[in-house]
Amino acid sequence: MSIISRIKEDLDNALTHDPAARNRLEVALAYPGVHAVWGYRISHFLWNINLKLIARIHAHAVRFTTGIEIHPAATIGRRFFIDHGMGVVIGATTIIGDDVMLYHDVTLGARNYVQGKRHPTIENNVVIGAGARIIGDITIGHGARINANVVITKDIPAQSTLESSEFFVI
Repeated sequence: MSIISRIKEDLDNALTHDPAARNRLEVALAYPGVHAVWGYRISHFLWNINLKLIARIHAHAVRFTTGIEIHPAATIGRRFFIDHGMGVVIGATTIIGDDVMLYHDVTLGARNYVQGKRHPTIENNVVIGAGARIIGDITIGHGARINANVVITKDIPAQSTLESSEFFVI
């Protein structure tokens, strides 16, 4: 897929997920979640060609301008959308599948400081609500829906929906 096709796909994905978005130009110029994803893709490329310091500096600049922190070592699939992204943090060993949507203030973080996989794996077609904290080397299954302000430290099965009364899954 060409870079132009990928950019169009990201813009169209934002239009699909945000009813307030009016057109591609508006999304391209005024959507920090889209800017953060584009910035991540550049940082990730730099990380993968072993320009790790440049990748980290670039990721820091993206964080400064968008309020969204994505480690360049994270793995993120296609059509990833961050709506109202301020405060989103995505750790280094996080794996995110295709067609995933995050709202603001979501943390995909670690529980400990060990080498190796320590951040969540988010499978395809997952929606994660505002303020959710998903912590540790766990898996959120395909099609799961995570409500706002939950703290999750255990695997969530595919097609699950966490109700608002389930604030803590430990």
